[in-house]
Amino acid sequence: MGIGRRVGMKGAAVAMLAAVAAMVPLPAAAQGDFPNKPIRLIVPYPAGGVVDQVGRIVSEHMAQTLGQPIVVEAKPGANANIGTDYVLRAPADGYTLLMGSPYLATNPELLDTTKWKAAEFRGIVLVGAPPNLFIVANNVPVKSLKEFVDYVKARPGQVNVSNPGVGSSNHMGQELFFSQTGLDMQNVMYKGQPAMLTDIASGQISFGLVTIALAGPHLSEGRFKALAISAPKRSPELPDVPTVAEAGYPGAMFLPWYGIVASASTPTPIVKKLSDAAMAALKDPSVVARLQKMGAQLTPAPAEEFDTLLKSEVDRWKGLIKERNIKAAG
Repeated sequence: MGIGRRVGMKGAAVAMLAAVAAMVPLPAAAQGDFPNKPIRLIVPYPAGGVVDQVGRIVSEHMAQTLGQPIVVEAKPGANANIGTDYVLRAPADGYTLLMGSPYLATNPELLDTTKWKAAEFRGIVLVGAPPNLFIVANNVPVKSLKEFVDYVKARPGQVNVSNPGVGSSNHMGQELFFSQTGLDMQNVMYKGQPAMLTDIASGQISFGLVTIALAGPHLSEGRFKALAISAPKRSPELPDVPTVAEAGYPGAMFLPWYGIVASASTPTPIVKKLSDAAMAALKDPSVVARLQKMGAQLTPAPAEEFDTLLKSEVDRWKGLIKERNIKAAG
């Protein structure tokens, strides 16, 4: 074989390799500067709820920092599994994010239909924790949480409690409270918090745990009573409402955190860029003011710290679910 023919074949081989390489997708971080197209933030709960509102406020500022719009989409259903599954099916390139809450730790323990684990996600930013209020209908003749406990114990199985979703922070919080007090109540299911507020206000439902942002307007109009707040300190908006510890049940304190997560295989440089943009949003006075007006107790934490929290939440709720024998049909 002549030299010219060998060189020609070598050149053809190089050209073929180059063509093949051109067809192989480059890593997300190499496809131009991230982000170079709109980002989607999936909320696995109904639009208009607290998680949805928090996501919209934070993502609006993040979009300004990143230079690309962030489209917030509500994909509720199946105890938040529909929206969560959707995010896991999307490419792990930082363009499809999820508003997460404690269900990420509880659903794998509660629902047989949950095909994922919390470890399949990594944190972007922990936003905060709008605390829940322990509320009772006006027709329940009690003025304190201890009086309510005595009232229910005198009527085992006769007093009802609202449940906006098995595994929701409200549900897990009341189960934690029941674990501390030994209460036996009738569980009434609802699709989200807004629907159950009307029935508590009318007296059809006696007791519930409700996010302070949603309960606030009803409380100001005297539609029901707040007996305690699940927070480490009292709320400036409700200074007369004691913390659950002050009310006599320190072991029942929990905070329903909210934050943004991504698929665990999302490249670290992209996670860092998203986390930095989110942390910048949570330092902006206008964003802080809007979230605090909702009653949120802000606890901003970057990606790595959020990952640590998520792991600890898995351990905490796994124990309670086993103790209370909590089950749900997916």
